[in-house]
Amino acid sequence: MILEYDVGDEKVFLIRRLIEVRFRKDTYEKLLKKYPKEYIIQFAEEKKVLHHATKRSLFYITSESQIPLLGHAAFGLIDRGTNLIQVRPITGCNLNCIFCSVDEGRGSRTKKNDYIIDPDYLLEEYRKIAEFKGRRVEAHIDGQAEPFLYPYIEKLIHGLKKIKETETVSIQTNGTVISEDMIDRLDRSLDRVNLSISALDGELAEKIYGVRYPLNKVVEIAEYIASSRIDLLIAPVWLPGINDEEIPRIIEFALEIGAGKRWPALGIQKYIHYRGGRKLRHGMSFRSFYSKLREWEDEYGVRLVLSPKDFGIEKRPRYPSPIKKGEVHFARIALDGRSYGERIAVVKGRTVTVLTSRKPGSGVRFVITRAKDGIYLGEEV
Repeated sequence: MILEYDVGDEKVFLIRRLIEVRFRKDTYEKLLKKYPKEYIIQFAEEKKVLHHATKRSLFYITSESQIPLLGHAAFGLIDRGTNLIQVRPITGCNLNCIFCSVDEGRGSRTKKNDYIIDPDYLLEEYRKIAEFKGRRVEAHIDGQAEPFLYPYIEKLIHGLKKIKETETVSIQTNGTVISEDMIDRLDRSLDRVNLSISALDGELAEKIYGVRYPLNKVVEIAEYIASSRIDLLIAPVWLPGINDEEIPRIIEFALEIGAGKRWPALGIQKYIHYRGGRKLRHGMSFRSFYSKLREWEDEYGVRLVLSPKDFGIEKRPRYPSPIKKGEVHFARIALDGRSYGERIAVVKGRTVTVLTSRKPGSGVRFVITRAKDGIYLGEEV
């Protein structure tokens, strides 16, 4: 239904009582001589919603959108064959880390779009996988994003905890947008915070994170979490030649504030250059990395060489995958992709990232080049 009326020197159309389209009357009259009214309205510029941190286009994914939450690496749900389910409600980060493995943040050169998922849809789909997995499931909120930028994060965390199969709800965060009040409200639903702190020197932290970094706030929130019921794991990324001297300081800080009540206090990560990520000049071998961790274990009396067992992670059957590598499919492009040159198609109830230049709405034939961990990639053929 389209309502039509005049407002001053403008012609206004209200579509389905929701979408408003305006034209100058003189422009509208000229167009009307050449085109039918319904065709003219299509010339209106599509309204865009932007991610407030990255300023990229933001797509809102609901059950009505018919975009599945299984299949994409950046949003939705990921099952890697264990009792841990990765929950990714939003993309986009407020930092520009020099080591970012996915080239995230406002300074990204590869990311084109962001996505946000309706919390009810996300919980509904999570429940299906959790029921399939059985008891003692961990819902781990992470992703190509800062999860606390998700406006429904508290509803999501409370909802995940209420699902009977969920034993643990954990989250990965940079800590810059968390408040003490928020921690208080999440005290009975959130079990562990994996907090990324890679430097305790303010000047170095700003170099590493690529923004004006609120170090004092992050330190204070770390102390507050450690004093709450919620467990705290501090997860620095060791950047050889950059923050070598900071890692021992971070270990001492974590032990001093009482991190690691139930799980390990620290999860030191090795910098790895991933394809599409940001590359640093210096690196180190895994052998050297673990050798140094064992030295620090002896020096500080804390466990640093970790395994899935330290977090209660165990192998479980994978959620059934209907798509195989090497298959050829034809599908309609449902949505623009996360990065340049990518589009999103839907095949057998799964989301597939397709490398193609075709526009959304058009059909594309492609071969599946990846079907690992329920994440699907395809290339146009």
